[in-house]
Amino acid sequence: MSVTVGVIGIDHRHIYGQLAGMLSEGATCKGWWTEGEPQPLAGFVKRFPNVPRVADRRALLDDAGIDLILLADVPALRAERAIEAMRAGKDVMTDKPGCTTLEQLEAVRRTVAETGRIWSIDFSERFEVPSVTRAAELVHAGAIGAVVQTVGLGPHRLNEATRPAWFFEEAGYGGILCDIASHQIDQFLIFTGAADAAIVHATVGNFANPDRPGLQDFGEILLRSDRAQGYVRVDWYTPDALPNWGDGRLTILGTEGYIELRKYVDVAGRPGTDHLFLVNGERCEHIDAAGWPLTYFADLARDVRDRTETAMPQAHCFKVMELALRAQAQAVRRGFLR
Repeated sequence: MSVTVGVIGIDHRHIYGQLAGMLSEGATCKGWWTEGEPQPLAGFVKRFPNVPRVADRRALLDDAGIDLILLADVPALRAERAIEAMRAGKDVMTDKPGCTTLEQLEAVRRTVAETGRIWSIDFSERFEVPSVTRAAELVHAGAIGAVVQTVGLGPHRLNEATRPAWFFEEAGYGGILCDIASHQIDQFLIFTGAADAAIVHATVGNFANPDRPGLQDFGEILLRSDRAQGYVRVDWYTPDALPNWGDGRLTILGTEGYIELRKYVDVAGRPGTDHLFLVNGERCEHIDAAGWPLTYFADLARDVRDRTETAMPQAHCFKVMELALRAQAQAVRRGFLR
């Protein structure tokens, strides 16, 4: 059985990876809908010229031949769109954040329980990054012993001129910890093996954009589980000289070694992406992990078919968003924030 998908909302460029990933696994796309003319539209049409636009999203929701809805609508609308899709009998893959309030998350939980549908968030900084897959295999094989701490850094380029109005309003995007830091929380839980964590401390701030008081351009979280610690830093400060959108990094500290990932660029000069550095009692080396296979999209297609949870346990998906939202709610606010 091949999976048939429909797209609702293309307000974020992450939809490119979501749809391309499913198509690469043999899925077909019957159509897409979005409100108005969001900035990613031209790029979407260029990448997927043969997928038709529909005038009403109900055409996709009411189509019994569609199994999975891909969502990248305005963040504050994603929970509503997902609930609508699940009640129409569709599974859902949404861009992060999957929701922007704890109330929305609870409504999604209830809908999943009532409908039995899948609500999956494409945490692209794990699922679309080969070096993270390779690091997970090394950690699970015991290459660095028991994981004690993760340090996840998620810098991003602001690109202010191309951003829509909702990007600068906390109610629209949910706050920087809800949005970007959900990636790093996901990786903390995965690499430490924790099912839950406490938010020890959180901060959000606006230090560089006083004319945009609704924008949080900096955020940090200190996490603690029953077995490990985690630090997260996210920001919108990527300098113009960097050749890509952000120098995303992850350091995984174990009792017998450590792994550092430079996911998107190595500022030391090595070309390409997915640089993995492994240091333990026997090895001190750089590993080019760019070609390591990704599994999320194939696993999700199988889950849609077999009603399994191989791509990501549903409980984990809920927990990541719960922690991100709790961190956002309790964060100390600093700088020029409204």
